[in-house]
Parts: sequence; C-alpha cells; structure tokens
Amino acid sequence: MNYVALRMLTGDRAKYLSLIFAIAFSTFLLENQSSIFAGIMKRTTSQILDVTDADVWVMDKKTLYIDEVKALTENDLYRVRGVPGVLWAVRLFKGQPRAKAADGTFRVVVMMGVDDASLVGAPSRDKMILGSVEDLRQPDSVIIDRAGYKFLFPGQPLDLGRTLELNDHLVRIVGIAEASAPFATFPVMFSRYSQAIKFVGRERDQLSFVLVKPQPGIPVRDLCDRIEKYTDLRAVSGRAFAWQTVFYYVKNTGIPVNFGITIGIALIVGAVVAGQTFYIFTIENLKQFGALKAIGVTNGSIVGMILLQALTVAAIGYSIGSGIAGVFFSITLHNDPTRGLVLLWQNMAGVAVAIFFVVFLASLLSVRRVLTLEPAVVFRG
Repeated sequence: MNYVALRMLTGDRAKYLSLIFAIAFSTFLLENQSSIFAGIMKRTTSQILDVTDADVWVMDKKTLYIDEVKALTENDLYRVRGVPGVLWAVRLFKGQPRAKAADGTFRVVVMMGVDDASLVGAPSRDKMILGSVEDLRQPDSVIIDRAGYKFLFPGQPLDLGRTLELNDHLVRIVGIAEASAPFATFPVMFSRYSQAIKFVGRERDQLSFVLVKPQPGIPVRDLCDRIEKYTDLRAVSGRAFAWQTVFYYVKNTGIPVNFGITIGIALIVGAVVAGQTFYIFTIENLKQFGALKAIGVTNGSIVGMILLQALTVAAIGYSIGSGIAGVFFSITLHNDPTRGLVLLWQNMAGVAVAIFFVVFLASLLSVRRVLTLEPAVVFRG
C-alpha cells in the first residue's frame, strides 16, 4: 500500500512539485529569518562573550545593558575587592572614540580598556592573528579586530606597526585579533585601561565595569549576592549579563517585531498553501480511495497512506529548504558585515517541528474527508 500511496502522490506532478516548493520556501524563510534574528541578538552581547577571564560583572545597579553605562568610581573597585570570596577584581573600560587613518578614512570604534597589570579582558591568545597581547604594555598601543582593520585599511594586507589617530592621539597597532562582531559592526579595539581613558577623553569617573573572579569553591551566584549586599552595586555572571542585554533589545527595539512579521508570514504562507494543496490533492483522489475501500482496504491503512504522503512531501520540502538555507549562510559566513550569522541547529529543529506539524494538520483534514467516504461513490457516474 505504501507504493500505491507514493504513486498517487507523484501522479499529478504539478501539485506534487507545488507542495514541495511551498514547504521548501517556507522552511527557507523560517530558518533564514530566525537564525539571522538569533545572530543579531548575539551580536549585542559580543563584548561580554569575548571576556573569558572573569566570571562576574559588576556595574551600577541601574545599568540595563552593556552599551549604556553609568561610570563607577575607583572607590567602588576597592569595595568590590574587599568582599569575602573575591579572588581578584580589575577595571574594565568601554568607550567609543573616533579612529582616523592616514588617508582620512574614519570610523567610530568600540574601545575596550583592559586592566593594566593583568590585561584581563584582552583577546585570548588563540584569537590573536598577528602580534601578542603582551605588546599592549607598549606606550600608545592598541589591538584591533581583523574586520575593523580591513575597514580602516581597505585592500591592504594585515600588518603591524600602522598608526591611527584616536581623538587627536596617535596610536600604533601592535596586534590584530578575531573579535565577535558587535551589534553596529564598529571596529573593536583593545588597549590598557590607563591608555584607553586617555584616548576617549577624561571625565570625572571613567570606570565602566569591574570584572571579578571568585575564589575556588565559591559559587558565582553566591558571590554576586555578597557583592550586591556589601557594595549596593549590581553583580551578575557574564551569561546573565548577556541575556539581560538581549532582553533589553528585544523589549526596546523594533527588531523582534520586524523579524516576527516575516517569520509569521512564512509560517502562514507555508501552512495555507501546503494545507490547501494537499487537501485538494486528496479530494481529487477520492475515487481512488473509494476504490481501495471497496476492495476491502481498512480505514487504518488509508490513514497510513495519507500520513505517508504528508510525511514524504514534508521531508523532501524541508530538506530542500534547509539545504538552500545552509548554502545561504555558508556564503554570508565569510563576509565581514555578516560574520557570526550562522544556521543554528536549534532553529532547524524548531522549524522541522513547525513544518511537520503544519503538514500533519493538513493531512488530518484530508483524513476526515476520506474516512467519511462511501465506497459506492467510485461506481457512480
């Protein structure tokens, strides 16, 4: 009976191909838009995720996300260091000076000022393409991310020793690293804290965050509670701060609405077109199903045939759509503006569930019509 079901499915090539196309198109749009949305949200947390040395971020208690910071005082740093369970606590600065190359090309950059003594917050060694993190100890030195270097020095090979002007300060590039793409695709630079605040311009308070490492055996959550109790500052793990930033953008920007509309349209179009086409396909084959019932095929076998047809078109359409999405992301993955945007397996799994659920519902409508069919209908006319 399975062979008969598949022959019935492919008998009308036009409807068969339109079913597969509708499911493939819906799959591609769903996976494409949901993965891009997830990638953009991850970009908002790029500076948080790149700091792998510290487990706890300390900030002003009213801070909502990483890109809007109220500076702390130096006294706050010492108070954090005095909290029981703190192994070490260091400074971290985040600012946005303007960088200008010798040919006049300029761009606002994300400047991360890392601790002078330990260099906590700088790129890890495995992220360095050229140079060494230790070279930041040289005067007026910076490390720049690869994408930022290519923007400021377009068409030129990666090379150390080039100079940039940062708000009237001449700096020298001593390292090139891979950094997570920021939300606004600005170049990312790293310098020592004492240098970074000079490049950006002095204010009364400059300290953006305090990075903390707990003593061995001290849970991160317990240490966060202690810091908040002793200092009246906000202390969260890096992961919690990343989610806090994501939720801010979800709640306060139009990004989720725009992507949600596209995803919703893709799901509705896929459901309506696939469901309607599959239902019409079944209706047009009522006489064949009636003939099968007339020769003794049970309702259970017929239901199995319809479900097999539904699962077949769903599997083929989903596979084609996922393949197209995979090709799309493999192409964009190597472009600097779209780096970090990948096809997530979680999105693929979620889309698979949605697609098969939609096709299953469409098949249920068809099943109901077939089960109520009288076998004698095949002998009429």
